[in-house]
Amino acid sequence: MFFSISLYIALIILALGLIYKISTWFTRRIGISAKGISPSERISASVKGMLGVIFSANILILIQVFVLDVVLQRRILKEDFLRWLMHMLIYTGFMLLLLMHALEVFISEPLFTDYYSTVNPFMFLRDLFGFMVIIGVGIAIYRRFILKVPRLKTNAMDHYAIIILAVIMISGVLLEATKIASYTEFQIMVEDYADMTLEDDEDEIKALESYWVQKFSVVSPNVKGPFEEDVLVSGQEIHEESCMDCHSPPQWAFMGYAFAKISKPIALALDRAKASDILWYIHFLACFFGLAYLPFSKMFHIFATPLSLLANSVMDKEKSDPANIATRQAMELDACMRCGTCSLRCSASAAFDALGNEYILPSEKMTFLKSLASGKDLSQKELCAIQEGVYLCTNCDRCTVVCPAGINLRELWFVVREDLVQRGYPELLILSPFSFYRGLNRENISEDDYGKPLSVASRAAAGKFEQVMDKSRPISFKDRKIAELNKLPSSSTFSYCFGCQNCTTVCPVVVCYENPQKTLGLLPHQIMNCLGLGLVEMASGPSMLWNCVTCYQCQEHCPQNVQVTDIFFQLKNLAVKNAEKTADESPSDLEAA
Repeated sequence: MFFSISLYIALIILALGLIYKISTWFTRRIGISAKGISPSERISASVKGMLGVIFSANILILIQVFVLDVVLQRRILKEDFLRWLMHMLIYTGFMLLLLMHALEVFISEPLFTDYYSTVNPFMFLRDLFGFMVIIGVGIAIYRRFILKVPRLKTNAMDHYAIIILAVIMISGVLLEATKIASYTEFQIMVEDYADMTLEDDEDEIKALESYWVQKFSVVSPNVKGPFEEDVLVSGQEIHEESCMDCHSPPQWAFMGYAFAKISKPIALALDRAKASDILWYIHFLACFFGLAYLPFSKMFHIFATPLSLLANSVMDKEKSDPANIATRQAMELDACMRCGTCSLRCSASAAFDALGNEYILPSEKMTFLKSLASGKDLSQKELCAIQEGVYLCTNCDRCTVVCPAGINLRELWFVVREDLVQRGYPELLILSPFSFYRGLNRENISEDDYGKPLSVASRAAAGKFEQVMDKSRPISFKDRKIAELNKLPSSSTFSYCFGCQNCTTVCPVVVCYENPQKTLGLLPHQIMNCLGLGLVEMASGPSMLWNCVTCYQCQEHCPQNVQVTDIFFQLKNLAVKNAEKTADESPSDLEAA
């Protein structure tokens, strides 16, 4: 009764957890794509989309993806056989144990009229499935702590998943072992199944007990081998009449039987200490908490990842309803299993090695985005770090291609990046070639939203440039920073410039404007003149630096071999270094600067 009630409670908690998690897919807004779309619109679009797929040729695509990517996990196999083996063992073994053993009241007993957990093939299959999970957990520990796969991050969720599975499996095996050797369990079996009492059938019970000690590895305080042949024959007859239908030889439970043989010297002590009851409670509670906590843990990807694979196989950015895309992106946050495959293949990972910002790695960005989508309050430092991490993306799409959960990561980075830069914190990378992909998607952003982050970043990079260019203020030659620039050989060549303006004449950026000096602040030859005068801060402020397309025309046509483009690179680095991005500045302060 206690087990049944507790199981129902765990299943109710599991169901409520699943309902809550699924509801967040329709309520959480990720990036700019979800703006203005209500939960009711997303639910309605989702139902229409699913019906449209079911009653179309796309159902064949779903079946193919389900078999190859969900069941056989083809995507993981392509990346790493050992990881595929680990995942298949844990996933398959755990799901079969859940269905056949944990939910036996709802599945195994209704399906099999003669079902008993102590008969074959169920006893053997239970051990086989448990053995699969244990081997899978062993491989997981080996990969994570011994093999140390590059950029595979371990957090509390990973520890929880490994520990809870290990406790469930180990306690289950030890419980089975103590029951095999337990004399108390033998007595319960005699009373419940053989319908015999010690007073009525003392000789028969002794014969049965002798047979079970000999054949079933029970450790008895009353009888010990070797036994006479006629006693064993009599015990076998009683067993076949009363017990064989519900108790198979324990050797089929190969894991439990092995531990029962090992623990035989202390079996009676364990029996007196009621070890089987203690292990049962440990096993049951581990299963209870594991099942109830599953929707709120990393293990939820068991449900979310297959849905992500199926959804992405039939959805298209150009044709799918924006409401369904917003729902899919919220679901993808739960589908991420933090396997680190995306981080291992990331072409921007060199920036992580140089800067140490872990949010440059795709798998770490996903963890942060879950906090952002859930409405968690984040500090400016955290927002600036994730903003830099999202922007330091080359849009090479490697992460999307190799993701075993089928998550469209490049699309996710874009919508989140745009949402972050609209918050008002200056991101100087927006002035760099890393904004190329943003420019290609300009039609998806309003004109005001597109220009605002650029303006904030330009002001932060320019520093006091506008004040210096103000005609009412005298140009100061104090606090020269020419030494900073002279540290690099290529930068010192500005001193060769004699002002011929050839660099400005051939510049394809200058020619695009009717009044280029007004738009760009300073022209290439003027920047070289500023450096000659020692006005490094003034030279690192104009928009010309950030509008430069690095075509090297200026550098190639310079008669003095001034390395103009390379100097521009150093000036931009200097501008970034000196940009005012301190923690005590708010976005409004920077916009008003």
